[in-house]
Amino acid sequence: MLTTPIAITGLSSISPLGKTSDAVWKAYRNNASAIVWEDELEAFITPLSKAEKETIKNLAAENNHYARLDNSVLYGIISARNAIKEAGWMSGDFGINIGSSRGATQLFEGFYDAFLGSSSRHGKKNGNTQTLASPTTTLGNISSWVAHDLQSEGPEISHSITCSTALHAILNGAAWLQSGMATKFLVGGTEAALTPFTIAQMRAMKLSPTDHKKSDSDYVCRALDKGKKSNTMVLGEGAGMACLELGEKENARAYISGIGYATEVLEHSVSLSATGDCFQKSMKMALGNLDASAIDAIVMHAPGTIKGDAAELAAITEVFGENPPLLTTNKWKIGHTFGASGLLSLELAVLMLENQEFIGVPYLETKSSKQELNSILVNAVGFGGNAVSVLVTKA
Repeated sequence: MLTTPIAITGLSSISPLGKTSDAVWKAYRNNASAIVWEDELEAFITPLSKAEKETIKNLAAENNHYARLDNSVLYGIISARNAIKEAGWMSGDFGINIGSSRGATQLFEGFYDAFLGSSSRHGKKNGNTQTLASPTTTLGNISSWVAHDLQSEGPEISHSITCSTALHAILNGAAWLQSGMATKFLVGGTEAALTPFTIAQMRAMKLSPTDHKKSDSDYVCRALDKGKKSNTMVLGEGAGMACLELGEKENARAYISGIGYATEVLEHSVSLSATGDCFQKSMKMALGNLDASAIDAIVMHAPGTIKGDAAELAAITEVFGENPPLLTTNKWKIGHTFGASGLLSLELAVLMLENQEFIGVPYLETKSSKQELNSILVNAVGFGGNAVSVLVTKA
C-alpha cells in the first residue's frame, strides 16, 4: 500500500470511444465493439472515429510545428490538455511522464520508406532523409512536446516499457509525489501504431485474426474467452492521461491506494510464464496488507491471446482463489492500444467506480454485478513479463 493515497484529479482520453468521459461511458454501456475491418491494411483494427480524427487534424493545423508531429504526440497533447483542464491546473508546476510502446511509428515508417527510395533512385547504399527525421521520431519527443504545449516547469520524462508503459508512468509519478520532489504529476500513455509494418509484426507472431470472414462475428477479439481456438488480439489506437496529486482532494475522481510491479526472468522475447508469476507478484504488492476479499473487480490486461489470457487468469486464481472478484477487460471493445492500454483500463475502472456499474464482457457469463464497487484492481503487462497492478478506490 502507498503511505499516502494519490488523488486522480483529472482524467482524459482520446480513443475509438470518444474524447470525453460522458462519451466514453455511454460507449461502454452498450455492447457494440468498435473493431472494424480495414481493407487497405487487410486487418481488423480499432481506429479513432471521424470526429476524433478531425480533432487531431485541427490540432495539427494550429502551427507548422504540430503539423510535423506524429499522431502519437498529437493524441498525447489533446488528452493532456483536457486532463489538466479538468484538474484545474492553472500553472506549470507539475511533472510529466508519458510513455509509448512504439513511439512515432507512422512518421518513422514514412521517413524510412523515403530513405530507401532515395537510396535506390541514386543507385547507392546510403540514401537521404529529411532534416527533422531524428527529432520528430525520438521517443522523448512525446513528453517534450506536451510540456511545450502546456508550458509546464517540472521534469519531463518519456519511456517505453512495452504494453505496461502507461501504468509504469503512474508508478513513476507516484514515486515522485511520495518522495516530496513534486506536488503534481501528469502521467499517461499514447499510441498511434495502425501502420502496415506494425500490423505485419503482429501477424508474424500469429497474435491477431486475419480471416475477414470472422467479421460475421460481433466480437472479433475474444478476450477472456476460454473457448477460443486461436489468438484474437486486435490493434487499436489512442491516448490516456491522468493528473495525480498527493493526499485527499475535493475534486478527486478516485484514489490510487496501492501499486505493485514485477518482472519475470526472460525465457524468450515475449516471456510470460503459464502461471503469470509477474502478475501474482504485482497484484500482491498492490494489495499490501489489504485482504483480497476487499477487491470488487479487476480490469484485466487480457489482450485476447490464448496464452496471455490464460496466464493472467491463472495468476488471479492463485491470488484470489476459486471465487475471484468480477473480471473484465476492454480489449474486446477497443482492441489493444499497446502503451496507452493501461491508462484506458484505469479510465474504465474510474468510470465504473463513479457510476457504480460494472461493465462486463458481453459474450461471457458474469455473476451478479449489482454489488457496490469500492476497490478495483487494474492490470497491465508487456513483452518481457513486466507487470504493473494499480489499486483504484472510490473517492
